[in-house]
Amino acid sequence: MTATLTALTISCTLKPAPGSSSSEVMCGQLQEQLTAQGVDHAHVRAVDHNILPGVEKDMGEGDDWPALREKVLAADILVFVTPTWLGQHSSVAQRVLERLDAELSETDAAGRPILFDKVAVAGVVGNEDGAHHIVAILYQALNDIGFTVPAQGCAYWNGEAMHTTDYKDLEQTPEKVQSSMTTAIGNAVHLARLLKESPYPV
Repeated sequence: MTATLTALTISCTLKPAPGSSSSEVMCGQLQEQLTAQGVDHAHVRAVDHNILPGVEKDMGEGDDWPALREKVLAADILVFVTPTWLGQHSSVAQRVLERLDAELSETDAAGRPILFDKVAVAGVVGNEDGAHHIVAILYQALNDIGFTVPAQGCAYWNGEAMHTTDYKDLEQTPEKVQSSMTTAIGNAVHLARLLKESPYPV
């Protein structure tokens, strides 16, 4: 019997709930893909939590990251979605990446990096260019700390240059974006199942 996979989507929008957010929209669409694949999933809107600056697992009193970290460690798949601002990922996304840096020194019972056997998918939205640049940064950072990136494991949307339409304002999801989300999640689930059945060697 195939074990049920779990996923965590982290939205790195700058807009606290219940504010309307394109990153939240894409997270919801990616979650629909996870559901279609039979994956249990949870969601975090990072800006709604007090994630203190630093590169440790726990930065002390008032730090919400330790609880969020447990959610990351419990998931087989991490879906990391960020908006584009000034051609870069959001400051919230950077804060999350910096806190994940602590996992570089963490190992499991077999002595392997603790995030080995986990898969990461990237999502980027923005009404300006920058998606390829941001995905490259996310891939490098997430792979550095142990995540495996699946083939074509990203989905993104860039609005028309110098216009103000946001992803959340679209009447329907562009076919190419929808297709990329289906491929990214499908490949991530396939890879996560393989790694669950046959982990990386010690």
